[in-house]
Amino acid sequence: MKKSILLISFLVVSATSILAQTQQDTTSQTQAKQDTTAENENIKTGFSFGAVPALSYDSDLGFLYGIILNLYDFGDGSDYPNYDHSLYLEWSRTTKGSGKNQLIFDSKKLIKGIRTTVELSYLTEKSLDFYGFNGSNALFVQQYTDESNLEYKSRMYYRQDRKYLLARFDFQGNLIGEKLRWMAGYSHVRNYAETVDVDNLNKGKDDSDTLPHVNTLYDDYVDWSVIPEDEKNGGVENQIKIGLIYDTRDNEANPMKGIWEEAMLVTVPSFLGNDHYYTKLILTHRQYFTIIKKKMNFAYRLSYQPKIYGDIPFYSLPFVQSTFRVRDGLGGSKTLRGIYRNRIVGDDFLFANFEMRWKFLETIIAKQNFYIAFFPYLDAGMVTKKHDIDISNVPVDRLDEFGTGNDNLHLAYGAGLAFAINHNFIITATYGISNSVSDGRNSLYIGLNFLF
Repeated sequence: MKKSILLISFLVVSATSILAQTQQDTTSQTQAKQDTTAENENIKTGFSFGAVPALSYDSDLGFLYGIILNLYDFGDGSDYPNYDHSLYLEWSRTTKGSGKNQLIFDSKKLIKGIRTTVELSYLTEKSLDFYGFNGSNALFVQQYTDESNLEYKSRMYYRQDRKYLLARFDFQGNLIGEKLRWMAGYSHVRNYAETVDVDNLNKGKDDSDTLPHVNTLYDDYVDWSVIPEDEKNGGVENQIKIGLIYDTRDNEANPMKGIWEEAMLVTVPSFLGNDHYYTKLILTHRQYFTIIKKKMNFAYRLSYQPKIYGDIPFYSLPFVQSTFRVRDGLGGSKTLRGIYRNRIVGDDFLFANFEMRWKFLETIIAKQNFYIAFFPYLDAGMVTKKHDIDISNVPVDRLDEFGTGNDNLHLAYGAGLAFAINHNFIITATYGISNSVSDGRNSLYIGLNFLF
């Protein structure tokens, strides 16, 4: 019943927004571009690129080093600030073995009339966040990670080791002009899970700073069969995706007005040799409003992602799907900023983001269009259907860490700055604050692009 109410509410909001937006879409594409770009800026043609070094330090993971590069081809400039082709490359490493190797190619012109997106990613994570299942029903015990507390277990207690390989091929084509599009795709995913490699993380450390050899939460869940034996080391998935997209945005990087709406089925069927079988429905509504012409806009995103059929393995639960990108979540820099990454995990979930974006500085530097924007935000999310787990083998003194009620609404808020070159290459610095200490602590994120 609750799922039906959420679905109906989502469709009512979406339908109302589409009708309102349709009335506004009588203006021409030329006027839309004028609303987006400043009167004195250059119309870019040909190639443009931006690059950012990746540098950071973590006492457990070591030094992180690498580079993020985004190359754009604007063609003859007739569709600027939208691009014809984009190539995103990210390569980074930490001295303790974590790494990111990512290539994303997105093109509207490679195949005539078809938008093509190809992603190849291989991520190795030595300390991926793992807090259990079903949001607030998985109690977060701060004492377990506090070295000054008598109940201290390890700084890595709420962590696991993961290796993640993704090969993704997505295609979009027009149904009614460019506004209503079909989408179809295929993804091959290999997800390897295991406990944290403490010996590796302890290399080069003083005895006073070493991590203890104790069970992590992942180890406990495996020992108690909360994570089933056939899921504990991960598995392989071959996914098929089909969907519809309704898109009236005036540009993609930071729309001043319009709607981006999507409905998609992601199925992992048995006939493709998958270890587990399930189907998910993805419903996402994004809308953008101009508050001050060319200067300030309001944006929000609503997404409801329920399981329709089957059993989702634990290693596939913490992913947020869309027709453009797959994200870890809920929690972290790409979904709920200020909340621990993957803190909110369940079979069905709902989340929302609200942002005000103000371009308070626009100029031209070295013939490149440049602006700085300030964006306060509010994020919210919750599990709407719990992942079924077996707690019959959990020790009596740990049963209080497993709740039985409905999940609570998780809230986070904050603000950030965006530094944009030619509208598409956007570096963001975001500060997030969780509304609950059990969900997260104040966090600073440095990355690329607006959240949606």
